[in-house]
Amino acid sequence: MSFSLWRRKEPAGASAEPAAAAPGTAAPAAPVVPAAASFEAKPTDEQIDCFGMTHPGKVRKTNQDHFLICSLHRQIVLHGTSLTDLGALPVDRERMAFLAMVADGVGSGARGGEASRHAVEWLTRYVAEAMQAYYVTDATADSFVQALSEAGYRAHASMQELARADADLEGMATTLTMLLFVWPWVNVLQVGDSRYYRLEKGELIQVTRDQTMAEALVEQGVFSAEEAGRTRWANVLASSLGGKQTAPVVSRLPSTLGAIHLLCSDGLTKHVPNERIKERLASMTSARQVCEDLINDALEGGGSDNVTVVVGRIVPKPSP
Repeated sequence: MSFSLWRRKEPAGASAEPAAAAPGTAAPAAPVVPAAASFEAKPTDEQIDCFGMTHPGKVRKTNQDHFLICSLHRQIVLHGTSLTDLGALPVDRERMAFLAMVADGVGSGARGGEASRHAVEWLTRYVAEAMQAYYVTDATADSFVQALSEAGYRAHASMQELARADADLEGMATTLTMLLFVWPWVNVLQVGDSRYYRLEKGELIQVTRDQTMAEALVEQGVFSAEEAGRTRWANVLASSLGGKQTAPVVSRLPSTLGAIHLLCSDGLTKHVPNERIKERLASMTSARQVCEDLINDALEGGGSDNVTVVVGRIVPKPSP
């Protein structure tokens, strides 16, 4: 099995250069349960339109965000044969899963950037290895969801071990929002306040819940969502990878061919309201174009933080 960084070929006329990022105003969490899935044939690689961008913003000198998009494959590596017709052999690389994640590092100096980098690399290796076991067991088993939750805890422990071994990394931590698409399911791993949105049938759903002190106070009825966003608790994480405590949340949702998926760090949601995000996704012409537009929105809104966006969708097959 192998995994490779992957990006769908851009449609004709698409922009050649990445643009900047836009932070957005925090939005209240919407229902987690999406519309019923349409379990059609697994999309081909050519149908996947996915792109990611990150920008340091207008205030920060460094960028502590990291993102990753990759597809995971199982394949036969042919080292020799006397056969002349290889069409009967499964030598093509079958896509097992599609992986995307966004991490927003926390900590001064190099700590935040190192934390988000380590989390993305560690979890990519873990998922690549775990997918082999997934395919030889029950693909719908609860044990796979539990394995992803365990991955979060193990990544957390790995980062804490790094910090104990290197005084310069003390205090490193990161948020992490990860999507693992294994048709016909979307598996979501969430730690911290990076977010996963889903636009479906014209409705924008914030699938993940921010793991912040402000959100906890909203749930307890201390503040309204609007009031909490203006308090100092809005930026205080209640859960992170590598920090004092972690509480990974894993969700398993059905895939739908018409959905548009957005991962983002809070650099977007600090400055770009949900309604604007919805407008951008609903009118997108390509994943790259909408990433550029959202990042520009964040910069125009203030650009006070690093901002990262990853957008993905399934495009229809061309008519014969």
